[in-house]
Amino acid sequence: MSPTSPGHAPARRLAACARALMMSAALLAAMPALAQSPTPPALPLDDALRRSLTADPSLAGVQARLDASKAGVRQANVRPNPSLGLEIENFTGSGPFSALGRTEATMSYQQTYERGGKRQARTALAEREVSLVEARAQVRRLDLAKAVQLAWVEVLAAQAEIDVARERLTVAQRAEREVSRRVAGARDPLFAGARADAEVAQAQVSLDRVQTNARDARAALAAYWGGTPEFTAPGGVFEDTRSQQGSAAVETPDVKLLATEQDVAAARIALEQTRAVQDPTVSLGVRHLQEDGAVALVVGASIPLGRYDTNRGAIDRARAERSAIAADLGAFQIEREREIARLIARRAAAAAEVRKTDADVLPNAERAVALVRDGYGRGGFSYLDVLAAQRAVIDAKTRRVEILKAFHQDGAALDRLTGAHAMLARTELQP
Repeated sequence: MSPTSPGHAPARRLAACARALMMSAALLAAMPALAQSPTPPALPLDDALRRSLTADPSLAGVQARLDASKAGVRQANVRPNPSLGLEIENFTGSGPFSALGRTEATMSYQQTYERGGKRQARTALAEREVSLVEARAQVRRLDLAKAVQLAWVEVLAAQAEIDVARERLTVAQRAEREVSRRVAGARDPLFAGARADAEVAQAQVSLDRVQTNARDARAALAAYWGGTPEFTAPGGVFEDTRSQQGSAAVETPDVKLLATEQDVAAARIALEQTRAVQDPTVSLGVRHLQEDGAVALVVGASIPLGRYDTNRGAIDRARAERSAIAADLGAFQIEREREIARLIARRAAAAAEVRKTDADVLPNAERAVALVRDGYGRGGFSYLDVLAAQRAVIDAKTRRVEILKAFHQDGAALDRLTGAHAMLARTELQP
């Protein structure tokens, strides 16, 4: 019996079934490995901020400045050093003073006493400077938080651009298949097929480009904490256009910094005023008279007259600097409130445009695509009409991504002005 005879049919079917079972078993064995492939985790904004602020390389410098300012407090609180004096009179001369027998030597202990609260004023100024170092560090870390938030928004926008590019490629591929069938049936000219192929190639190039941009955006964000870009953008956050800004009336780190500078200027005025008060110097000594072999106690005191230098110029300068800082604080608060109002208005307009796009623009554009494709199938439209309708949808979605990106970028600026991340960015320094 030949191998092709009907008697061998069951054997062939059995062998085919066996091969199918083996392939199914191999596929089932491979599925757990595919299922266990790790999915990059989503990275919320708080996690990105926390990682970046923890890895902030400027913390060491801030700590050193804080240590320096605290050392300044200790130094400001010390008293003036005393001094020892030695004075020898009648050491030599003419006539009866030509010999050393009438030498008089005086050993004295001198101490200057600060008046007017100088030491307390110095200490108060040094303590204000400690607060100034902390306030400046907090402002700088808020600037870092804003930069990280903007980089995080770039990751969100890049992922949204990938979704649009993928949809464009899918639409182009579907259109290319339809055009190819029509060209094969001589219902469309050859150039229509070439145009459809070019559209698919262009859509693929656009997808590759935005995927590269997304990887670069993740790498730029991960560079803030020295990590790897093995994460994804959290879903739904980019689409959220709810307003969550803080109040313009709270004392943000920027306002606190200017207020602290104002306190430092006030403490400097107080210090300069104390320097207008003259400090006496008191001395107590012992005098030895060589001629008689006697010892005498010597007491003395001196105080500057303060006739010319009353420190008036330094006092006026300190007062002018305090007035300048007060004016800067008032101007900053006005500009801050104006900028907050502008950002809130821009975000509201962007959110309204997104809602309008979702409610009217995209549905109408997609309806137009459906109508043109239906007419194209009946021969009523050309491929260029289909292409124009599809591009209108893609352009609307691309514009929607741009609006959402601007919305979240303005949100980062608004969070910076309102100090939304002040608690998260609080500098943790050693006491």
